[in-house]
Amino acid sequence: MSTRETDQQATAATALVAGLVAHGATHAFGVPGESYLAVLDALYDVQDTLPFITCRHEAAAANMAEAHGKLTGRPGICFVTRGPGATHASIGVHTAYQDSTPMILFIGQVARHMRGKEAFQEMDYHAFFGSTAKWVVEVDDAADMSSVVAKAYHTAISGRPGPVVVSLPEDMLVDACTDTVTAPYSADIAAPSDSEIVSLGGMLDRAARPLIMAGGSGWSKRAVAELEAFSAENNIPVCVSFRCQDRFDNTHPNYVGDMGIGANPKLIKRMQEADLLLVLGPRLGEMTTDGYTRLTSEMTAKTMVHVHQGAEELGRVYEAALSINASPVTMMAALKAMSIAKSDAWAEYAAAARADYTVWNTPLEMAGDVQLGAIYDYLNDTLGEDAVLTNGAGNYAGWLHRFYRYTTFPSQLAPTCGAMGYGVPAAIAAKITNPNREVVCFAGDGCFMMSSNELATAVQYDANVIFLVFNNSILGTIRMHQERDYPERVSGTELKNPDFVAYAESFGAFAARVTNTDEFAVAFEAARGANKPAVIEIMVETDVLSPTTTISALRGK
Repeated sequence: MSTRETDQQATAATALVAGLVAHGATHAFGVPGESYLAVLDALYDVQDTLPFITCRHEAAAANMAEAHGKLTGRPGICFVTRGPGATHASIGVHTAYQDSTPMILFIGQVARHMRGKEAFQEMDYHAFFGSTAKWVVEVDDAADMSSVVAKAYHTAISGRPGPVVVSLPEDMLVDACTDTVTAPYSADIAAPSDSEIVSLGGMLDRAARPLIMAGGSGWSKRAVAELEAFSAENNIPVCVSFRCQDRFDNTHPNYVGDMGIGANPKLIKRMQEADLLLVLGPRLGEMTTDGYTRLTSEMTAKTMVHVHQGAEELGRVYEAALSINASPVTMMAALKAMSIAKSDAWAEYAAAARADYTVWNTPLEMAGDVQLGAIYDYLNDTLGEDAVLTNGAGNYAGWLHRFYRYTTFPSQLAPTCGAMGYGVPAAIAAKITNPNREVVCFAGDGCFMMSSNELATAVQYDANVIFLVFNNSILGTIRMHQERDYPERVSGTELKNPDFVAYAESFGAFAARVTNTDEFAVAFEAARGANKPAVIEIMVETDVLSPTTTISALRGK
């Protein structure tokens, strides 16, 4: 059978693409492969509605799809070929799983009659993705394609959102099938009961030191606004979990900081002393709890109300005084009208928590000619409220998380799973998804080099992102741990980097190098006006590991 079907004849490939369109997909990210040529051909006919974004590496393609899902709340779509394509893409699936992001990865597969023979690039995707996806399925019958796509959407977005993996045998894709009409997907979203809201109200009425921690996925712009209003009405301070700082306006008088890596010790103490900790959305993972040490089950069993959209997450890590299976959207809809009689008594308590944050948020002096705190002061004053900021993993992000003030949801794309190489593709996806929003990527030199080849993708699709590369010529996070545990025994953490300016220019991007603080504003404004992707290399002293420590200080201990 020809890969180009006869007129009017639907195939599994055309049914798949029709399903994506029906469910509202606006972009598909991927790297082409011969194993799904029939899908690429079907996408040709809908390229104005559903463009295929050709990436340079499957890991970046999957990260772009994950970022798209995180930014829009709809499943990000990714296509890769079998074997190496699938394994490269697995990092994006793992990020989507740990970050609870809706995403669907479609993988080309060997023909059905070749299965079990270790055919070219053959893999068992059920075994490979079984622990990092909500559902893994291989489509054996073309007649099932429309229903599989519908179920993939429903699974990815319902309960605790996450990734779905769909394997596509290449011979099945060209089989004829009935052209079924697919209704747009709908999600199953948990909501609190009236009795749970009454119980929570009673606990708030009895509290003297309440604290809200917001985070996780499933938020909407409206739910964030409702939380901000609820906090203001009742004088309750709000912190956020690791890399979820856009879940609450950081300039709000009741915002008191993030419970991430290197959190404010005063905020940690305040959380531990709270007699009511209302956790809205986070899983309470390792980074938020600092290896599960900031909270104990004995503490949370008396003080914590845990609200999570996935019922399986409740009680999984910590026992709670009250567990509520609800999404942030349905929970805030129920809470927004609640007024606590004694809330005036919390005003001084909330103001003190805010004062602690203000001190913590004040930039610090650091060694070298580039003061990163001053750069973040400039960005706070310069970037618009709708700017999107992305980052991957590394100590460089410590300055971003501590000193930048997020004001709008959604505006923060960062992997809570700590994956390096995420920031660059996430920024490109954000700009392609929302071309009118300013997008800035923050990357360390090591993190940037893991996905810098995607500058080609940014240039190809006019994704005019500004990439800030903080160059200290080391893998800072690992070096910090290394110096702490094995001082002065440097092994594997030094980097020899290219000339980042020449490198970026070779792709057709704008590029500049910043060697002192005063040069940054000039370079940033030039990047803004370049009308092309832009890379700004920022030279940072190797000795400076984080906002609070240096190599010298660690060796001194």
